[in-house]
Amino acid sequence: MATPSAQGALDVTFLAAKTAVGEVRMLVELRLADWGLSKLTDDVSLIASELVTNAVLHVPDGKVRVTLTRELNAVLLSVWDRSDARPVRKRGLEVMAGDLAPDAMSLDPGHGDGLGGRGLPIVEALSLECGVTTTEPCGKWVWARVGA
Repeated sequence: MATPSAQGALDVTFLAAKTAVGEVRMLVELRLADWGLSKLTDDVSLIASELVTNAVLHVPDGKVRVTLTRELNAVLLSVWDRSDARPVRKRGLEVMAGDLAPDAMSLDPGHGDGLGGRGLPIVEALSLECGVTTTEPCGKWVWARVGA
């Protein structure tokens, strides 16, 4: 449920379902527009997608909380889940000229397993800073600050 104040911070809690990602993106876009910060929509929405997707994957039967706060020269997006597992950053894929050929196996179920973990480099690239803050008795906030 979204906090009603159009100018205040966004604070929403969702069931950890795949539909939460799209709902969060929409609410983030609307709040940034309310704040006159539509220029941040693409970056903050992509960060929100990455962080909420990770949370949903780690607590599929739980809840995910998302906050978006306006700061002096930035916005702070934070996503909470009850999992104690910290995000894992994988090395980026190196692309070689021969790697650009079509992959006939790409549509096979399970072929993409193990390819996750590349969202954190995206979050790092789009934010001024990002991190993880643990909570008691369990869980964590994963957050990113984006310059306005």
